[in-house]
Amino acid sequence: MDIGLHFGLNLELGHGRSGPIHSMHPFTAYSSPLPQHSLPPPLLLLLLLLLFSPCSHLLILSSPLRSRLRRRRAPLPPLLPSPSHRSQALALLRSTLLPNPPSRPDPSIVSIIFSTLSDPSLPFDDDDDDAAFRLLLDMANRGAFPPDTFRLTQLVNKLCRSGVGGAAKGWDFLRAVTGAGGAVEAPAFDALLAGLARDRDFPKMKQLFSEMLNAGVRPNVVTYAILVNHLCKSRRVDDALQVLDVMSSPESGVAPDTVTFNTVIDGLCKVGRLEDGLALLDRMRTRQGCAPNTVTYNSLIDGFCKVGDIDMAHELMNRMEHGGVPPSVVTLNTLLSGMCRTGRIGGALEFLKQKRLASAEVKPNAASYSILIGAFLHSNNVGRAMELFDEMVENGHSPDSVTYFTMISGLAQVGKLDDACSVASSMRTAGFKLDTKSYNILISGFCKKKRLDDAHQVLAEMTKAGLRPDVFTYNSLLAALCKAGDFPAVSEFLRKMIDDGCRPSVVTYGTLIHGYCKAGNLEEALKIFENMAEFKVEPNTVIYNSLIDSLCKNGNMDMAISLMYEMREKRVSPNVITYNALLKGFRERNMADKAFELMDRMRQERCSPNFVTMDILTEWLSAIGETERLRCFVQV
Repeated sequence: MDIGLHFGLNLELGHGRSGPIHSMHPFTAYSSPLPQHSLPPPLLLLLLLLLFSPCSHLLILSSPLRSRLRRRRAPLPPLLPSPSHRSQALALLRSTLLPNPPSRPDPSIVSIIFSTLSDPSLPFDDDDDDAAFRLLLDMANRGAFPPDTFRLTQLVNKLCRSGVGGAAKGWDFLRAVTGAGGAVEAPAFDALLAGLARDRDFPKMKQLFSEMLNAGVRPNVVTYAILVNHLCKSRRVDDALQVLDVMSSPESGVAPDTVTFNTVIDGLCKVGRLEDGLALLDRMRTRQGCAPNTVTYNSLIDGFCKVGDIDMAHELMNRMEHGGVPPSVVTLNTLLSGMCRTGRIGGALEFLKQKRLASAEVKPNAASYSILIGAFLHSNNVGRAMELFDEMVENGHSPDSVTYFTMISGLAQVGKLDDACSVASSMRTAGFKLDTKSYNILISGFCKKKRLDDAHQVLAEMTKAGLRPDVFTYNSLLAALCKAGDFPAVSEFLRKMIDDGCRPSVVTYGTLIHGYCKAGNLEEALKIFENMAEFKVEPNTVIYNSLIDSLCKNGNMDMAISLMYEMREKRVSPNVITYNALLKGFRERNMADKAFELMDRMRQERCSPNFVTMDILTEWLSAIGETERLRCFVQV
């Protein structure tokens, strides 16, 4: 099969081989004889000790070592402080080992260096990352390579994981090795492909795969697994299916395994192509002779649950049991979650207690109970949720942080804030810490109930626990203070928010502007609107609507219209609320011509009038004899 179908390449798999690649890039290898004055291994070992020394004090090069290096005209750093001594030692090695004119270093020295640098237990840090890369690249360009595929693969993998730009370093190093005649086999390519996949650099993945095939290196199952996994994560499932077809062809020499099929089936389910997922399951079993496992069925069950087809999800569980594939607690929880989302909470509770689960040795866990507890709380059945919580503990399942969070969140949402605080107290007693999100739920709940003193008390507990309020914390409190009309406290809280380094969001500004407008303080609302630019926050439709409505009520129609035009300039779309505010202002001042212009604009922008629009216009336009205009406006 032509791999170009998928990768856009004009390549055939049939002529590949599993052996090494010796050249794929026009680098020139240095082939001069080994220098007689190569760095002696004892001195090299001493430098490597410096390179990976864990000491935290200043390292001073000994006099004999300094004199040896001075005779070799190597740069002499007087001190090697711990934060950078490895990068300085690497630079010293590079200048000593790779002199001008360029020559290939002693193989014994090369072996020691590659063995040390490829050790995964000695990761590069930010200081020595670039120095190590430059040393490796210069050695490769001089024809010095890792002694075997294993160490080469380790080095490529280590470079790819060395931080920002790591995959680019792995790319340059591997191409330098091949360009200078080094032998590269599939595992080294796989390491680089994995690094490029983590960076989502698909163009380079395609290029590398092309060069791999052109060089006659046959991809292995890992190569294909990396490609398929990346394509599915990128939602390119059709491309993933084509790679699967290539694997399945006799020419590839590699048969797709269960993991590969699972990846593609899961990818299909995640993009909603459930029938294709079922077809692939059938192909996997019948044509490929590859046995599906629990993960295979769980992906399909999850897909059908997410589209609300609970009956098919249960049918798949029946199939897996009849096929000798054991369901897992993930299977159980996926079905419970799907049933609860579709309102079948009672059925979910019955399913949890079915004997078939016990016979299959599937035991509910804390997550199973959390799903049901959350569903009962969401439906305002607090009593049943609390019963399940007690039942969970009685059955020997200790609540985890997710269970506690579900309880706190659910109780707060139905207004049971004192119960939510009681659960939070139990959570702390059980050894769990509340996170910022949990505190925010409680603060928001108290704010909505106008219990500001309790909200401030929770805020004090939050800061005492070492957690800093975030933008959601401040937004909840600012909204409550605005509703309470306590604007001095609003100003103080906003100042504290900024002093704490918490940047106001568009929601923050919307809350403040709406609050001041509602209180009749348009001047302060406009000041806050002007200050948005200081924090580079762009106003949204809600903010413009608050200001336009307030301006219209205050009779400042010119400024209101100006703001509507500003919305267009800033690509913020007016909505029916924007137009209603302006139309109401025009009606109050009997500005019929302006209203007609606005009605025409609404029609042009396909903004449909609502019942408020009709309430504003019907009596007014009828009174001034414009019923026909109103009829045309409504019909269009």
